[in-house]
Amino acid sequence: MGSGKNHDDFRSGNCVCEVVRAIKEIQDNAVEDECVECSSCFTEPLGTLVSPARREPVDTRVFILSTEDGSPFHAFLTNESNACVSIFFRVEEVFDNCCATLRVLVPGRREGGNFHAVNLVSSGDKCCIDLTKVCQVERFRASNDCITVDLSCFCSVQCVADVNLGLCN
Repeated sequence: MGSGKNHDDFRSGNCVCEVVRAIKEIQDNAVEDECVECSSCFTEPLGTLVSPARREPVDTRVFILSTEDGSPFHAFLTNESNACVSIFFRVEEVFDNCCATLRVLVPGRREGGNFHAVNLVSSGDKCCIDLTKVCQVERFRASNDCITVDLSCFCSVQCVADVNLGLCN
């Protein structure tokens, strides 16, 4: 990371909190830099998460949080006709030791060159995320929905993609 901090040296003792802080720092300091061979949530600069590195500007590192039982954490979307929940997030702010404001991202796929939201809820079960539908997600769109979470409540974080949502223009 740009601060020179070793990612194994977590100040607060909560690795999910520190990873989300690192994602925020990388997003804030998005600049062109050298390529990195191994990708993780700590990979810098923003845009090099997926190889080969993207040449277009990016402003978001998309990630998923997992609960203690290993299931993906989800949040509700408003004003989305095809999707009512998402497991994909963008960090907007980290504060008060280990709290964060996360933007809920609309999961989508390409259909005829257009963005089509993917409904992640299992059709036969109103409470569960259908993991086969998660595998169909290939694009993201920013929603206006944000949530505040205590990052110490999560057991893992997985970075998914670096994308340009047009939020920082």
